[in-house]
Amino acid sequence: MTDMLALLIEDEQAVRLATTQTLELGGFEVLACAGAETAEAHIKADYVGIIVTDVRLPGKSGLEVLEKVRALDAELPVIIITGHGDVSMAVEAMRNGAYDFLEKPFAAERLLDACLRAQEKRRLVMENRKLKLSWLNHAATPDLIGQGPQIEKVRKFIQGIGPTQVDVLINGATGSGKEVVARQLHLASGRKGEFVAINCGALPESVFESEIFGHEAGAFTSAQKRRIGKLEYAQGGTVFLDEIESMPLNLQIKLLRVLQERSLERLGGNQLIALDCRIIAATKTDLLKLSAQGQFREDLYYRLSVITIHLPRLNERREDIPLLLSYFVQRAALRYQKAVPLWSAAQMQQWMQADWQGNVRELRNFADQLVLGVAEFAASPYLSSVEVEHASASSLPEKLDVYEASLIQAALEKTSNNVAAAAELLGIPKKTLYDKIKKYQKSLSLINQVTG
Repeated sequence: MTDMLALLIEDEQAVRLATTQTLELGGFEVLACAGAETAEAHIKADYVGIIVTDVRLPGKSGLEVLEKVRALDAELPVIIITGHGDVSMAVEAMRNGAYDFLEKPFAAERLLDACLRAQEKRRLVMENRKLKLSWLNHAATPDLIGQGPQIEKVRKFIQGIGPTQVDVLINGATGSGKEVVARQLHLASGRKGEFVAINCGALPESVFESEIFGHEAGAFTSAQKRRIGKLEYAQGGTVFLDEIESMPLNLQIKLLRVLQERSLERLGGNQLIALDCRIIAATKTDLLKLSAQGQFREDLYYRLSVITIHLPRLNERREDIPLLLSYFVQRAALRYQKAVPLWSAAQMQQWMQADWQGNVRELRNFADQLVLGVAEFAASPYLSSVEVEHASASSLPEKLDVYEASLIQAALEKTSNNVAAAAELLGIPKKTLYDKIKKYQKSLSLINQVTG
């Protein structure tokens, strides 16, 4: 079954048959109706195709059909067919949201061109709706986006250990989402206190101890008054220590004692303060290897790594890229008050194969650039040569040639460019396929690689 659908409403039988034939030759599956009343049963908000309707119909007019469609789904394309002298009605239809209009008598290629453009728009709209719905369904665990096996494993980890009070070590590359997972653990814990994030790599060593453990007045020259440290501030909550490998060795000893005894002393103080907070540490490096090099305390590593969550790189979970990108684009569009951009399947395929060294963080930045219209990636040739020709082809024979070329290219890709196997798959003689490859050599990107 084709993925291009057209609902045709035309009361003149000759025009209806001719229009149906043109669309079917162009790859559409057509449902033809003689009146609006019959067609209305098929007009639904989730209809994946397009609507082509005459203006003058027995009973309800094409403009009334347009009005109903707009009320049901404003993004469902409606192409209006008008008779000679009905230009004013066509103008009214365009003002009311029609996708395009054709004046009788119209050329077959003009009809097909309008319908192909409308169908592509509808496909993009439906694809983006599906992705938006997918990420909205993740509301139970906000911002933990993904449906692949690796992210599902992380999600199960969170569900399993979240409600416990055990400390956790998260290991993952920069930008892979370590803080997101830490926040999910905090939410799953049910703890009522704050989630306090500390980037150990961003704190100067001179203020590190005071920031984490706090100090008493007079503890050092500039300590004019008591300061509550981050650990104490997070009473009843969660402390997230990012880049734990950057913590000075002398303070690692103090943190180990805090973890073991669940109490702390402020800098310059003598009073033990009972501590009720969960510690979640994160690192982008191998702490055990650092321990062997004397750069990280081995006893602290084993104390932190009772439970370890490993986060995959984005390049290891490429199947989640469409969902993640859609989520970030929706958020960026809302934040910047911009329209949500649409993209083609070819564009998404290229993004899924890209090397995202910055992981999810880089993808999120790219989503912002897409919404703002400044993405450098957008300047690259997303469309295949066949798709480019499809966009520029004007006549029906040209479009059919492009469609045939796309089928041949798909068959060659599926058979690793083996002509004999591709010919068998297409159900044509090998010589015929060679002749067609020669004919479409400008369109087929694999032309110089074929074998067999």
